[in-house]
Amino acid sequence: MRISRVIISAAIATALCLAPASAGFAQPESAPTTASAAHSTAAVKAPSALKEYKNCTALNKVYPHGVGKKGARDKSSKPVKNFKVSTKIYNQNKKSDRDKDGVACEKK
Repeated sequence: MRISRVIISAAIATALCLAPASAGFAQPESAPTTASAAHSTAAVKAPSALKEYKNCTALNKVYPHGVGKKGARDKSSKPVKNFKVSTKIYNQNKKSDRDKDGVACEKK
């Protein structure tokens, strides 16, 4: 069975990062050098912004004041002005915009 160099490099980089400094291993100061290791690290840290949330409760856990498309204004009696502005995220969750004002799940 052959193991690719990329997998071996990623395993070595991971082992060096997790090894205690007292064991005589130097801790790397920079990001992983292999492309796949750097990609896998970025994928874990960065959540997908283009997510369709099940309901407003789920969306408000990530965006407490809601999400609105660019240029939108909340039309409620107490307008929310500090919502996340992202047309892409809004379009994924347009179903949650009950009053059709361009802001989904607005909440003070």
